[in-house]
Amino acid sequence: MLNSGDKAPDFEGTDQHGNPLKLSELLEKGDVLVYFYPADFSPVCTAQACAFRDRADALKEASVQIVGISPQSSGSHERFSSTYELGFPLLADSSKRIVKSYGVDGPLGFGVRRATFLIGQDGLIRKRVVSDLFVGSHTDFIRSVLDDRSGQ
Repeated sequence: MLNSGDKAPDFEGTDQHGNPLKLSELLEKGDVLVYFYPADFSPVCTAQACAFRDRADALKEASVQIVGISPQSSGSHERFSSTYELGFPLLADSSKRIVKSYGVDGPLGFGVRRATFLIGQDGLIRKRVVSDLFVGSHTDFIRSVLDDRSGQ
């Protein structure tokens, strides 16, 4: 798994609306918070997505964009995003190419680990958190990103 200081692999994919998205292009606009999650509509993944949604405006003000990635289809992501009014891109990674490049494939290749990475405009991972079962670690991560930004 990638750590702080590692170069984030560039990726491209299609979001829930069928729009192409590339990390390197997002980084031209600011830092990117990339989070990986196992499945749309599962209770923990829904709580995590809603926590990111609830902090999206504050992150945007801090020049941080959000991108979620999981193996479900764009159609599943569209329903998930629409149901919970997420407002940020969810990339479909059915081949798990992006998941594997970040080292967050589940044990024995099953599932996806719940991990969040803050990627700086220079493409380096600033910090990360991995917590497969608990959303609190990820909400604490968002809070620490925002706290770091308010101190700048």
